[in-house]
Parts: sequence; structure tokens; C-alpha cells
Amino acid sequence: MSECRCWSVNLTEWAKAQGVHPQTAYRWFREGTLPVPAERVGPRTILVNIDAAAAPEAVGGLGLYARVSSHDQKADLERQVARLSQWAAKAGHRVVRVEAEIASGMNGARPKAKRLLADPAVTTVVVEYKDRLGRMNVELVEAVLFATGRRLVVLDDGEVEDDLVQDIVDVLTSFCARLYGRRSAKNRAKKALEAAEHG
Repeated sequence: MSECRCWSVNLTEWAKAQGVHPQTAYRWFREGTLPVPAERVGPRTILVNIDAAAAPEAVGGLGLYARVSSHDQKADLERQVARLSQWAAKAGHRVVRVEAEIASGMNGARPKAKRLLADPAVTTVVVEYKDRLGRMNVELVEAVLFATGRRLVVLDDGEVEDDLVQDIVDVLTSFCARLYGRRSAKNRAKKALEAAEHG
């Protein structure tokens, strides 16, 4: 019987080393989806097995997804792809697909996101922020991934404020188009947003 040469680290330390937000790692532990063996050793301490954490097979094939809402955010799109790629390389995981697109997070008209989610080689979808995958119903996508033996990794639990503003403009424009017609919809939406900011 071979001796196990491994040691344990705190879950928070492991999460930071993997580029995963500690709250995300804790959620995985709670749900039983943490990709490495871990055990609770006290009311506030969870230890992770370092030996298993080093194995790239732990999360399978990664699909990296980046998204911004408008063309003037293209530099941020490239930064997202770079950060996702660096995280994957540092963690030693195999990337099988990278998709980046400029599209609103308020609707499902995103062909690159659909391609990535439909790829059977992608067992783990990785995004920088949860709202990159979508502004609404991301939990449903996460549940479907989980049900098929796959999962979602979110590197940061925050959200992108500039992109949120663009999504709000998109929603307001859609409402204004229904009320006043398409010609003046964009201007009316911007005025409504400005009024809300100063009101």
C-alpha cells in the first residue's frame, strides 16, 4: 500500500491559489461539488487536500467565456479573456474552448455563449463575473450544468458597473420603442437614465 504524500490547506487559501472566490469555494463545499477532497475540522475551518488540488483532471475541460455589452468596451473583453486564460494556466487546467462576444446580457441572442454551453468537451464553464453569462436566470443555467455533471466557476462574485448601465439603457430603449416608436427610443432612454441619476 503506497503512502499518501499530501498535506492540507485552509479552503480560503486553496481558493485564492486557484483564482476562485472563497465564497464560491465554500458554496461548492456545501453543495458537494468541490473538485478536490475537503473536510470540516471545526466550526470555521475546512481543509483541502493539496495533492488532489494539483490534478488538472479535477475539473475536466474548461470553457472560458467573456462578454461585454458594447463595442467601446472591447479592451475590457480582451482583458477578461487574458485573466481567464491566466487563471486556467496557473491552475494547470486544460482549456478546450474560448468564446468572447459583444452582446447584451439581457437576452439569449448570444451565439458564442450557446456554442460554448453546447460543447460536450466543456465540463466546466469559467467566467470572470457571474453577470458575464447573463443578467438574469444564471442560476438556472448553473442548475442545468450541475444536472449534466458540469459546473460554473465564477472568479469574482462582483459585477461590472459600466456593463450594468449599458444593460439598463438596452431595457429602457426597448420599453421606449414600444411606447414612442423606434426613432426616438434611444434618446428617450438616455434622458430617462439621466433623470434617474440626477433626480
